[in-house]
Amino acid sequence: MKTRKLGTQGLDVSAIGLGCMGMTWAYGPALSQAEVDAVVHRAVDLGYTFFDTAEVYGPFTNEERLGHALSGLRDKVKIATKFGFKITPGAARPGGVDSRPEHIKEVADASLKRLGVEVIDLFYQHRVDPEVPIEDVAGAVADLVKAGKVKYFGLSEAGPQTIRKAHAVHPVSALQSEYSLWTRDPEKAVLPVLRELGIGLVPYSPLGRGFLTGALTDRDSLADNDFRRRLPRFQEGSFDKNLSLVETLKALAAEKGRTPAQLALAWLLHQGNDIVPIPGTTKAARLEENAGAVDVTLSAEDLAAIAAAVPETEVAGQRYDEGALAMVGR
Repeated sequence: MKTRKLGTQGLDVSAIGLGCMGMTWAYGPALSQAEVDAVVHRAVDLGYTFFDTAEVYGPFTNEERLGHALSGLRDKVKIATKFGFKITPGAARPGGVDSRPEHIKEVADASLKRLGVEVIDLFYQHRVDPEVPIEDVAGAVADLVKAGKVKYFGLSEAGPQTIRKAHAVHPVSALQSEYSLWTRDPEKAVLPVLRELGIGLVPYSPLGRGFLTGALTDRDSLADNDFRRRLPRFQEGSFDKNLSLVETLKALAAEKGRTPAQLALAWLLHQGNDIVPIPGTTKAARLEENAGAVDVTLSAEDLAAIAAAVPETEVAGQRYDEGALAMVGR
């Protein structure tokens, strides 16, 4: 696996990382500890060094299971986790955002314990808290860096001005935002700022929450507790319309002897060496498939054809409902 740098502070990771959310949360039944161990160990064998989790995934169980899976492998990997939500015990969903400095430090200590590590490699603010100045958030993370509990600072779904203000207090190494063939929002205003400041971009859901793999052809195949059932792009009508876009991508992939997932990931990787997508999976075969995208070479003509296969303007439905959309780009 090739490597890439996120930011200019020294964070070096595999060119593709592993998003771990779906192992225990959001996409149906959670994997057992043994199943998580098997997937994570196979990822390490394939050269993945970048693993992404968060306290809210579960909540808490994702960090615990990832920590167990990486026990004894700490020197081979970089672990990213996140703070910023208000988690009420027993509640099915977060009770809003909370990035008060004292809360950030409490979360860091709890995450360190659940992960079973002495330092968090990359600590993201999961969503911007409009009630807490971003300068205070950056200052709290700076304190954690000084204390040796965190190495690098990240933001998620933050807007250009927030990024600038945070970076002025403590260097931001990476911004995590949804970015894929069917969600190109970062290109408009965020990517130029990241490149001006020397900040890396970590696209989550780079395969459109599984849609761009071509494997998801029936909405009814989603588990009853799969949160994609609530997303506009997966609703009746939108789902079927979006399937036609994937058919075009599948045809292009077949021409190159690749899978749709590999083509979609390769397209992202070709958008810049400062981009590290983190597709999630619960299957070893998908890990191998995704890793193969790193070696795909695309010409300018290829890139244009792939982008045209899934034009953003033709995607049916927003990526989130209105409530979730209100929390991004702040």
